[in-house]
Amino acid sequence: MSRRRFLTTSTGVAAAATAGGLLSGCAGSVSSGGSGGKTTLTIMSSGTELGTAAEIKAAEKALGMNLKMVKYDLTRLTAMLTSGNAPDLVRAEGSDAPYLASHSVAQDLDDRFAKSTVLKVGDLDPVNDIWRWDGKQQGSGPRYGMAKDWSQSYMLWYNTALFDKADEPYLSDTQPLTYDKLLDVGRRLAQNGKKSKVYGLGMAGNFETFMILTTEAGGQLFNEDYSAVDFTTSEARSALSWYLELAKSGIAPTIATPDPNGWDWPTFQAGRMAISTSGYWFGGMVVTDKKIAATARLAPAPQFGSKRISTGYTGTGLWMPKAGKNKDAAWEAMEYFLGGAPAKKRAESGAGLPALKSLRSLLPKSEGFQKQAYAVQEKELSYFEVLPFTPYVRKDAVDAVINQVLPAAIKGKVPVSKLADQLNEGINKQLANGKKLIK
Repeated sequence: MSRRRFLTTSTGVAAAATAGGLLSGCAGSVSSGGSGGKTTLTIMSSGTELGTAAEIKAAEKALGMNLKMVKYDLTRLTAMLTSGNAPDLVRAEGSDAPYLASHSVAQDLDDRFAKSTVLKVGDLDPVNDIWRWDGKQQGSGPRYGMAKDWSQSYMLWYNTALFDKADEPYLSDTQPLTYDKLLDVGRRLAQNGKKSKVYGLGMAGNFETFMILTTEAGGQLFNEDYSAVDFTTSEARSALSWYLELAKSGIAPTIATPDPNGWDWPTFQAGRMAISTSGYWFGGMVVTDKKIAATARLAPAPQFGSKRISTGYTGTGLWMPKAGKNKDAAWEAMEYFLGGAPAKKRAESGAGLPALKSLRSLLPKSEGFQKQAYAVQEKELSYFEVLPFTPYVRKDAVDAVINQVLPAAIKGKVPVSKLADQLNEGINKQLANGKKLIK
């Protein structure tokens, strides 16, 4: 369920995530028959994000197909693609769409969207532009996938009981905190007792965070063609400096001092995290615990500079490998999972905003916290913006570099200027290698 991890990517996955991963996805696919004459679709997803075992059985009945659900693993995906046994549908973050499209791994789905009566182009939420790539820019051009559901990732869930305990005013439903004020609030809410430690704030130190802060400060990390990053600009250094101040304060989990739970929800649920930057989807977890639901509220995403942005950077969803052998059936399954009964059920649960505008009315409002969260979320939508990513590497590869060099800076062994140089060196090496591999 984790969308916001503080722990580093495993060595094997990080290695597979480099620029060379998934490059041979055009290998021919072998055929495989289904039982009873039915088509068998292989879908690679994570956990139960597309449904429980019972719900997958219901999907098989509704589609008249056999569904082989394979746990998402980048190393396994690469092996399947290069061996000619491509899955029919794969989950991914939308930030990887430029990479998948540029390396001719993902199928252009424009014709299918144009003809669909389920996933109508006019009904697609703007977040789905994350899955578009025109050869130079993310956010326009053909569609190579679609979001399953989404959130504006840096909106703030907070625990009013902990605010009351610290005599701290509740956060505004409409006006964003500055990041400096957010840090101050987090400090006042944190408790450092060995048996009663409470984090004041949960925020990952990853490329997404630095991208958002740098952009809001009026700068940009990528150059014009996304072939290099520059963390040495004043805007990028200010973003790094802010995060290091947060990390060194000890009030938030970091890559150097991770939360033993691995992600925010168990800690927030236990009343040991005052604020979590988790976005609207977190409400799908909150509703499972009446005690925490009574104290949880949603607030706008904080603002770092003069430009207010509230992005949904990942837009996790489904894409179709070019090498898949059952494209018509795969599209039917896409329509079902992203626009049919499962999509409606996800919307009703509040575990993310639906990727179709027509399903937004299904978002829950029966509980007090749900009404409050919905109202805040509706006002936040106007600040959504796609922040483009590079076609030359996957986001995991960039985060792997950050995970490697950031801990020393958090521990005070590396100044911001040197950290910026290390990030430039590591990430730009990945980008240069990746660029060579695009024909």
